[in-house]
Amino acid sequence: MAFIDIPNVVVKGFSACVPPDIDENINYSLLTEEERAKVISSIGVERKRVAKDNVSASDLCYKAAEKLIEELHWDKNDIGCLIFVSQTPDYILPATSCLLQHRLGLNSECYTLDISLGCSGWVYGLSVLSSLLSHGNIKKGLLLVGDITTRLGCREDTSYWPLFGDAGTATAVEYVEGASGMYFHTATDGSGAEAIIIPDGAYRNGISKESLKIEVDTDGLNRSKLNTKMDGMDVFAFAVSKAPKSVAALLEKLQIPQEDIDCFVFHQANRFLNEKIRKKLKIDASKVPYSLLNYGNTSCATIPLTLVTERQEQLQNSRMNIVGCAFGVGLSWGSVYFSTENIICLDLIEY
Repeated sequence: MAFIDIPNVVVKGFSACVPPDIDENINYSLLTEEERAKVISSIGVERKRVAKDNVSASDLCYKAAEKLIEELHWDKNDIGCLIFVSQTPDYILPATSCLLQHRLGLNSECYTLDISLGCSGWVYGLSVLSSLLSHGNIKKGLLLVGDITTRLGCREDTSYWPLFGDAGTATAVEYVEGASGMYFHTATDGSGAEAIIIPDGAYRNGISKESLKIEVDTDGLNRSKLNTKMDGMDVFAFAVSKAPKSVAALLEKLQIPQEDIDCFVFHQANRFLNEKIRKKLKIDASKVPYSLLNYGNTSCATIPLTLVTERQEQLQNSRMNIVGCAFGVGLSWGSVYFSTENIICLDLIEY
């Protein structure tokens, strides 16, 4: 197992932005009324946000970042690093982080980087940003994490469409000498790559006329080869096995009792799966917030979005010991432990 100890860094703030358009699962016409009720009960998603065609993940992250910088009273010239994590970038090239550096008006000396990761992306992005800040050469950094997941799936895919929503987030991290920092466990198993995959559209298989056809796939569901295909059973088995072990291993490594953690924030995969993980770890339900009900599975954005929508008051007004755990496409997973105290946590932004 890979453990990473990164001292001298603290989270200074969170913000999140979602589209205003709401898609209600109770109105999803491809399922019967009874089927809709069962799906909502199982996955825990009543509604989600869907971006307009001209809105990208970077737009949502930009709005979140601009407001967070303003509320932190940060001088933009002091922001030395910007990491953008997404699987829905603006272009194949250039990197979206370069565009965001310019759009936000950051210094040309700012270190920028795109990371292509889905569900585990916020944890991995936080580890990269924190590592860059840890030695004090860069004092302030932004982690922008978001996806337009509704464009990665087919509306006719009844296993995908009710679950996924769109969001962008910003996390502000600062170098503070002597701060206890952050602690990570990370892991990867590429042998499970086909459990969550878009088969065509990149440079392995490219795009053909066949790629565009929406047809019944091997699992009996409608999609094209440019849409996300998930093997639900494989993903479930992977997550229920790996996520609890990751959290337990991290706490054991740090010798921190579970009782000392104020909040466990899991990637918002689906309610049934996440409850299996919570119960396996024997965590009290009051310590495990969910944003699934109103926002669905927003891929790499789920952890910061959940903190903004479900733990804003506590983050603003108290000290919190937090464990975040994310898992999914790759297959990739990881956990992080960090503490916050009276930080900036903004109201949810719409754009």
